This record gives sequence, C-alpha cells and structure tokens, in this order.
Amino acid sequence: MTIHRHDYYEVLEVPRTADAAEIKSAYRKKALAYHPDRNPDNPEAEEKFKEASEAYQVLSDAQKKATYDRFGHDGLEGRGYQGVDNVGDIFDLFGGLFGDLFGGRQRGGRRVRRGEHRQDTVTLTYNEVLTGVEKQVNLERIELCDRCDGSGAEPGHPPITCSTCNGQGRVIQSAGFMRMEMPCPACHGSGKEVTVRCGQCAGRGRVRARRDITVNVPNGVDEGQRIRVSGEGDDGSAPGYRGDLYLTVRLKPQPPFRRNGRELLLDLELTYPQAALGVDIEVPTLGEPTELHIPAGTQPGKVFKIKKEGFPTVNGSRRGALLVTVSVGVPKKLNRKQKKLLEEFADSF
Repeated sequence: MTIHRHDYYEVLEVPRTADAAEIKSAYRKKALAYHPDRNPDNPEAEEKFKEASEAYQVLSDAQKKATYDRFGHDGLEGRGYQGVDNVGDIFDLFGGLFGDLFGGRQRGGRRVRRGEHRQDTVTLTYNEVLTGVEKQVNLERIELCDRCDGSGAEPGHPPITCSTCNGQGRVIQSAGFMRMEMPCPACHGSGKEVTVRCGQCAGRGRVRARRDITVNVPNGVDEGQRIRVSGEGDDGSAPGYRGDLYLTVRLKPQPPFRRNGRELLLDLELTYPQAALGVDIEVPTLGEPTELHIPAGTQPGKVFKIKKEGFPTVNGSRRGALLVTVSVGVPKKLNRKQKKLLEEFADSF
C-alpha cells in the first residue's frame, strides 16, 4: 500500500528557501499546537504532530534535506528512510526543543520513561532481498513483569505514595544559590514506594524475556542497512512506552553471485574455442537461467549486461542488471589429440 505524504515545506508552512532557524521555529509552533498532551484522545492531532515531526526531521538534516529537495519522498525512501510513526521516537529525537514538554511525559502525577532500543541482526539470502520476506527474530528484551504489571509490588500489597517526594517523583535539591530538580532517590522517579516486593521480579517491575518477533523486511535492502521495528524494544516504566528494535541487514553469501548496489555480478569462464568462435550459453540468475549470446572474438574481461535481473531499490519494482564478466580458462592438461590440434592451430599463424 502506498503511503501518501504531504510536501514537508507545506506541512511546516515555510518557503523552500527557509533557513534552519525558520524551520526550527515553524516546527516548534506546529508541535506545540498538536502535542498529544494538549490534544488527548485526538487521533487527527496526533497524526499532524507526527507529520510535522517527520517534516522537521528531514528538513533539519542537511543530507536528508538535499535528497528531498532533489528527489522528493521517493529519494528518501530509496535511501532507506521510513518516516516517523511512533510518538515516542519524537520525544527521544526532539526533547531538547521543548524542555519538560518532551522526553519524560507525565502520567498519573509521575514522570515515565521510554524503554531502551534494542539492536540485532537479520540474515537474508539474495532471493529474499529480491522479493522481500517475513523473518522471525528471536529477541531477548526487558518487559514489564506480568505478575505485578510493572509496579514491583506483590499482588495484594499495592505501592503507597512515596513519603520522600509526596508522590511527585522528583525532588528539589539546593546547593548554595543553585536549586536543581532531580528524580527522587527513594522511589527513582516513580512516586510510589513498594512495601512488599513482587516475588517474580524481586520488586524491579521488569524482567528479561525471549520473544519471537515477526519482521516484515522490504525488498531491495542491502548489507549494513538498518530496519526499524517500532515498539519492539525494551519496555519503559509504564505500558505503551516501549523502545524500538533496530535490525542490521546481513547478506548470506550466494555463489556464484556477488552484489554491488542494484547490480548482480557473475563471473563466467569460457573455453578458448567458445570465446574465439562465439557461443550461445546458459547463465544462472536469481530465477530461471537465461541464454546469453557470446560473439566470436570475445576478449577476457568483457562485461555483458542482462537487464532486469539485478536488485530493486528499497520497496521498489524496477530492477538493476545482471553483469556477466567473461574470463577464458586455460586447460592444465591436454591429451594427445588436443595437443596436436593446438599445435596445428599455432602453426597456422
């Protein structure tokens, strides 16, 4: 399904000549207007908030902006950019622009923290890259304890209000003329004290668990590219505040092929008679073999291009080419008849 994205300059209501300061100021106004805390239970406002944040993420990055200005959304997608689809990402990326408005949101009178991102790898064959594939990733991550729902308290013994911070989760410390606000050292910012610790998580509220995650890998990805799986990282300090999973692509070697971007590479060894006289020869591809015509007198190192037998760009449909590089094999041993024929051939010169 194709996702329609509006022009980023129109989203932020700035001209294409806007400088970094103008773009930042425009984004701040939009984000403040559509911030989820100011528009609770308003899906339309949340979408506008994410759309403005995506526009700012691109236009505030010199490299992404240059790609977008030249090639538009297709250019960004071709380089693996997948946009912004998680409000938690925005808090992580742009929290410094808004002070307490971002980064650690308030829930129930206390500050909640987003979970950590997880890193892993996914190994693909060339054919899986060609078509795209669903892969199962076995992941170890931090999850909220299902016995205490992340509170750290044994069921039947609910947490009580922290006496140190009166449930605020933060305290003020003075040092001479300076006053600093910091997380409460007694409750670690939760605003609650546990009287009886949960027997499953020992009062931590979170446990380590292994999970099989199904990941949709788009076609065209390349070695070293990263795929973001939103909301599949560690759990945070409250439900719904999970980090993301970042998968680095690894390509499984698939002889006789090699890869160079969209191009599939193949080395083809010919006999001397085949190169000298010419031949129609069958060569392998990632699908069915195809026939390649070798003209008479073909020299070693000659490269033949077979269109549409390479790789697409990420989520693309137009494929690159299969490049076949010719070499000429010299036999190590000859029988008497072969040796005599070659000697006669040499004498003919």
